[in-house]
Amino acid sequence: MKVRTPFIIGAAVGYVLGTKAGRERYEQILGVSQRVKENPRVQETAGVLRTKGGELAGTAREKAGPLVDKVPAQIGDKIPGMNRGSSAPAEYQDPRRETPAQP
Repeated sequence: MKVRTPFIIGAAVGYVLGTKAGRERYEQILGVSQRVKENPRVQETAGVLRTKGGELAGTAREKAGPLVDKVPAQIGDKIPGMNRGSSAPAEYQDPRRETPAQP
């Protein structure tokens, strides 16, 4: 069901956008999609999914919170031009450019 629903929705959208069946068929498809959208069961399921998504986002935010300060310090030396402890990036030196020889 997880794969089938997005496929069906994608197929319907593709058909609506690419149809050559005319305005009458377009109106018919639009009416069916409107009835589905207004269906109480669909509304209830959308609400449940919205709530669950909010809960998952909150959990992810809580778990990522301690990493916000830790990660930049860990990867700072791996990113060219990044100064540790500074919010402003250092001037970037392109490693592909040769530095002029000092006389």
